[in-house]
Amino acid sequence: MKFRVYHLICALTTVVIMAAFAVSCANMASPNGGPYDEKPPVLLSSTPQLLQTNYVGKKIELTFDEIIQIEKPSENVIVTPPQKSLPVIRTAGKKIVIELQDTLQNDVTYTIDFTSSVSDNNEKNPIENFSFAFSTGNEIDSMAVSGTVLNAMDLEPMPGILVGLHKNLEDTAFTTTAFTRTSKTNDKGQFTIRNVAEGTYRIYALNDANRDYKFDQPGEDIAFYDSIIIPSFVPATRQDTIWKDSLTVDTIMVVDYNRFLPDSIVLRLFKEKFQRQYMLRPERTQQNLFTLKFNAPLDTLPVIELIDNPPSEEWYFQQIPDDPVSVNYWIKDSLIYQRDTLHLSITYLRTDSLMQLELKTDTVHLAARRQSATSQRRTRAKDDQPPPIEFLTPTFSISGVAEVYDTLSITFPEPILDLSKDIFTLELQEDTLWNQVEFNFVQDSVNVLRYYFERSWKYNEKYRLTVDSAQIYSIYGKWNDKIQSSFGFKSDDAYGHLFLEISDISSPAFVELLDANDAPLRKATVKDGGALFINLLPNKYYARLIVDTNENGKWDTGNYADKLHPEEVYYSPVFYEIRANWKVDEPWNVLSRSLIKQKPMDITKNKPKDVTRPKRNYKEESKTPSRSSGGMGGMGGMGGLRGLGGF
Repeated sequence: MKFRVYHLICALTTVVIMAAFAVSCANMASPNGGPYDEKPPVLLSSTPQLLQTNYVGKKIELTFDEIIQIEKPSENVIVTPPQKSLPVIRTAGKKIVIELQDTLQNDVTYTIDFTSSVSDNNEKNPIENFSFAFSTGNEIDSMAVSGTVLNAMDLEPMPGILVGLHKNLEDTAFTTTAFTRTSKTNDKGQFTIRNVAEGTYRIYALNDANRDYKFDQPGEDIAFYDSIIIPSFVPATRQDTIWKDSLTVDTIMVVDYNRFLPDSIVLRLFKEKFQRQYMLRPERTQQNLFTLKFNAPLDTLPVIELIDNPPSEEWYFQQIPDDPVSVNYWIKDSLIYQRDTLHLSITYLRTDSLMQLELKTDTVHLAARRQSATSQRRTRAKDDQPPPIEFLTPTFSISGVAEVYDTLSITFPEPILDLSKDIFTLELQEDTLWNQVEFNFVQDSVNVLRYYFERSWKYNEKYRLTVDSAQIYSIYGKWNDKIQSSFGFKSDDAYGHLFLEISDISSPAFVELLDANDAPLRKATVKDGGALFINLLPNKYYARLIVDTNENGKWDTGNYADKLHPEEVYYSPVFYEIRANWKVDEPWNVLSRSLIKQKPMDITKNKPKDVTRPKRNYKEESKTPSRSSGGMGGMGGMGGLRGLGGF
């Protein structure tokens, strides 16, 4: 009896224990590692000491309170004065070791600017704007100069751009000698040149392609500042915030500090209008057509000569397609284009080693593309059948329902003979009748295979364009089938209109409306105090203004040798919502904001990196049930026990 009671008690005890485990495991939280380490590394010691004077060594060691890493040290760590030989930079646990390769100058303050590249190894918390300075003389230079570098054409903040000061105030210093002191822009385009000595300087920005700290490559992006820089400081105050935790403010303190000036320089980066010009590989895409391609738009067309058995008259038809760096050559003579290989002499302008354009003559051999074996078999199989007629089929730029501001054009796939306006019939639908109307017919000045139909289109109009068959012939004997194209235009209540009232700008200027990708959609000249845009489709638009100094209707870059800045560009800081059948008048005070605050963040491509680590609520994490809590209680409980045992 006692034996049975004993076993009964044991069995009940086991059931109670398993049930308790099941309940506890069903509510077991996932283990967490506690709060994030949200603090950047702290510099504990260094050799030499921070701001040490009369240092004679070339090796610098920095020791931190935790294991650290450096992101792309060759790009992000700037030593100034600039070094001819790159320093050796490495990490070793909690240390950074820098070995300078150049001989140190006497009586000079050296700055090692790490920007924000140093962070702890685990959570990647960066030390923002970290720099280290020492001097080979008796004093540490302490002035600073700061500002922002923007792309001159679209006001994009420009990261990773070298910014330098020259003690030599001559214009030639920028092109012949290295900077006196340098820094690099961060992801917001901002820069600070530290440890600057008192004196007068000129400041420049440079996208330094060959790392020689001077502007000696025509393709390098640059910016220059007209005014002389005189570093100084003034006493100032700022508010510092002490936090109890990540959400609660403890104290806001007013702190005295020295404000170094100038601290709001804006440098507008541009690339001079220069591009090495050379010819790319020619192509013969079909028997009667070959194409010459260049890396840059041409000012002068090449001269083509046929080497073997040249004809007595012009043997090709020259066409510049929509791509401005290409030229198509349609071969007229069948005896020439039926040759397997064309041997050509091509004379064109090419950039020489002195960056000057010179005439260059190349001999090229262009083979026709051969038919594949499969195509040849198909051709032989069809030899007994009459070939189908291959019509000359043009394309129209608009069809169906078009915008009232669209242009109607017709483009042919190959050169044509003596095209006349008279073969086209343009009719306007009025009630139920189609009435013939007048129009102008103009050949494109660049692409000679395109022609325009010019007429003042109106809202709600419907048109029909017709051409009878065999009215248009190509130089290869093809003719057109009957052409009939119908199209119409939207009603006036489908559009909105925008007038921007421009103030602060008296120079010639134009405004571009932009889409959400910062791409221009429409352009209007500023006149009578504003820019008018009619017939806008309902959408959200942005705007930028270009001061058109030479009134050529486009933005022009600068030139350092002529001390010519690029044309000024301004952005409206707001967007304009256009709705159908709306008229919007908006004032725009162009100079009311500084350049660095004008471009809307929505269309800014070089957005600053998010350096704020998301807060992890580790206390709440401890309350979160583990994944093993689902299903049957007993099974979940045992699963939880196994998981803990493994952990």
